Amino acid sequence: MAERYWSGEKARGIVARIVIEGEMVLQTPAHLGNGDGAAVDESVDMMLLLDPFAEAGGSELPLLTGSSIAGALRGYLREREQGYFKSVTTGAHEALLFGGAKGRDDGEQSLLIIEDSIGTNGRVELRDGVRIERKTRTAADHAKFDLQLWEAGAIFPLRFELAIDEQARENGVEKILRQMLATALAGLAGGEITLGARKRRGYGRVGISRWWLREYHLTNSEDLLAWIREGGERIKNTAPISTKELTEMLGGEINDKREHLRIEANFSLDGSLLIRSGGGRDDQGPDMIHLHSRQADGRLAPIISGTSLAGAIGSRIEAIVNTLINTHNGSKTAEVVGSIFGNTGRASRLIVSEQPIRNGVSDLVQNRVGIDRFTGGARETALFNQQPVFGGDETSVMIIMTLVNPADHEIGLLLLALKDLWTGDLPLGGERSVGRGRLRGRYAIISLAGAEPASWELNDEGGRLQVTGDEKRLNDYVSKSLRNFFQIAA
Repeated sequence: MAERYWSGEKARGIVARIVIEGEMVLQTPAHLGNGDGAAVDESVDMMLLLDPFAEAGGSELPLLTGSSIAGALRGYLREREQGYFKSVTTGAHEALLFGGAKGRDDGEQSLLIIEDSIGTNGRVELRDGVRIERKTRTAADHAKFDLQLWEAGAIFPLRFELAIDEQARENGVEKILRQMLATALAGLAGGEITLGARKRRGYGRVGISRWWLREYHLTNSEDLLAWIREGGERIKNTAPISTKELTEMLGGEINDKREHLRIEANFSLDGSLLIRSGGGRDDQGPDMIHLHSRQADGRLAPIISGTSLAGAIGSRIEAIVNTLINTHNGSKTAEVVGSIFGNTGRASRLIVSEQPIRNGVSDLVQNRVGIDRFTGGARETALFNQQPVFGGDETSVMIIMTLVNPADHEIGLLLLALKDLWTGDLPLGGERSVGRGRLRGRYAIISLAGAEPASWELNDEGGRLQVTGDEKRLNDYVSKSLRNFFQIAA
């Protein structure tokens, strides 16, 4: 007799289902790509994934697949449980929640069901990208591209369903499953989990302020009937709860084994800043306009892009390394810089955040002209105008950077780059030669998480730097660690 497709003996025996819904809002633009690129539209290199049914109806709605969410959550849990850049290991708790990893034949089916999400309030933003040659400070050949992004403020409804089976309950695994889910959702709500492409350069940060939770205990007849009637519908007649409340109801978070250095620094803008906008505004009015991006609250604000910040810091660290090695040995410099910023087959370990410039003046247009050095007169066709962001007493620029798995000499290099930003020696954006892009440090919070955690506060008090914390340890990162490392490298 042919084997039956289903039998009670082979069923998992689900005894409970935990349904959680949330409302996720993009805090920074996100590229949720379709992978087709110019095959769909030759005018754009990296296009967005759209809901095919809405697209057929004449509208465009963003689509966030459940597999994308699951991959981001799984990677985050692996880092929390084992540390950064760890491979899948047998017995990892993430496998209890998400099932076997790709390529492993001994994996189980995932107990967590994540639905696709159709977004609303989605508006498309076009960004230009270019790779800069650090030696010449000019655009590299064939390294210009553009990509579509969903603007901040796009809303995605999320739905998660955790199935608890008899085996999990009998073996005491249910508590672990609940804690793993609580940890993942707290990381998503707190902006620690980013979605889409170029996540380490400020794209794809999200936030969730409220959740809905409903548990169905299927061994109870009332809950079983309720699940049959409404289990597939949106949660109704349940008050929203905060992330903290959700975490407590699920049993708390797992321990964090990640090691990273985080810098949160606030600066004033000394003069003006111009990070040129690539499209959408340059054809209206001035020839060059500072990059603006819509924020989650709907307002359009000038920003410090993560790509510009990472590029400037990378160039300065490369210059510092060349100075310390006292030679322009390209292979050794590339080894040190590539270890931090990534290279072929290796992701960047420096994560930067895209931040708005607050209280800047961005509605003034500056007219300029190119001068012929031979005649001393204006060059033909060299009259142009610009609309940068001008700084004032209340202008605030926030810079947030995280270096994962930092070595001592890498912490020293990042502190030196922070010092150059703090003193205005490392300008950001374009037209640095005419004085744009200089910052002045106000305060910074530096925190080191890992085996030997520590924290420091830096404050500018009347032009003097005040350090709260173990100042000697900070100095050791810059002096002893760098000296020892580069003596070996040289």
